Amino acid sequence: MGETLCYGTGLGYVIFLRRSHVDVRASWSPGLVIEPSANIEQMHFQEICARRLGSGFEITCMAWDPTSSEANTRIAVGTRDKIVQVLTLNTNSQLQAVFSVQLDNTMPKSVAFGDKECVYVFGLYDGNFIKLKGDDGAVVKEYSCQSVIGHAAVNQRRGVFVVDNATDGFTLYRLEGDEEPVRTFTTPAPSVSVPKQVAFGAEGRLIIGGSDHGSVYVFERKSGKLLESLRHSSTGLVQTIAVGVRLFKR
Repeated sequence: MGETLCYGTGLGYVIFLRRSHVDVRASWSPGLVIEPSANIEQMHFQEICARRLGSGFEITCMAWDPTSSEANTRIAVGTRDKIVQVLTLNTNSQLQAVFSVQLDNTMPKSVAFGDKECVYVFGLYDGNFIKLKGDDGAVVKEYSCQSVIGHAAVNQRRGVFVVDNATDGFTLYRLEGDEEPVRTFTTPAPSVSVPKQVAFGAEGRLIIGGSDHGSVYVFERKSGKLLESLRHSSTGLVQTIAVGVRLFKR
C-alpha cells in the first residue's frame, strides 16, 4: 500500500493513484542534456481506480487499515449524508464493498480502524464515538463525548483516542471506557471555530495539535504537561499536521 495514494472529493469520488517509475531517457528530446550523475528515474502517479460513492455527497473522512494486505487493501470512508462504508481494493484495482451503514444522527468527521478490523467513527456536531463491527458495520458501542469533534486520532496500543474539542484544546478518552474524559490538553481559546488536526507522537507518549493562531502544541500524554509551543506563523490557522515516527527520539 506504500505505493498507492487514495483521496476523496467534495462530489463523493474516491480516487486511487499508484506510483510508478518513469525513465527520463524515454522522454528525451534533442537539446535535453542529462547529466551522467542525474537520477534518470522520476516518480509518477497514475490513476488506477475512481468511483463515486452513494449519492455523491462530500467525503468527510477516510482511513486505511494498516493490517490489510496488498491483495485486499481496506479503507473506511465517511460521507456528509451520515454514511460510513468499508471497501477493499483488490489486485485488479477493483473496489468492492464490505459494508455500508447509515448512522442515525452522526455526521462522521474522523474514522479509524482498530483491533479485529473494527471501525471507530467520530461525529462532528454531536460528538459521538461509535465502534462498528468490521464485517457488517453493526454498532458495538456508542457514547457522546463532551464536545463537538473537529478531528480525532486513535492509538490502539495505548487504548486511547484524542479529539479536537473546538473549545479549549484537545481531550483524551479511553477506547474501552465511558464518556468520562481522561484529561484535557488546554490551549488558548480559539477565535475561530474550525477543525484542527490532532495526532499522537513518539509511540503515543505525545499529543500534537494545531491552532487558529499560528502555533502547534506538543503535550506529554501521561501528565498533560505542555512540552513545546512551536510557532508556525504569527497568526493564521494550523489545521493540518503530520507526525514522524522519529519525533523527539534521541
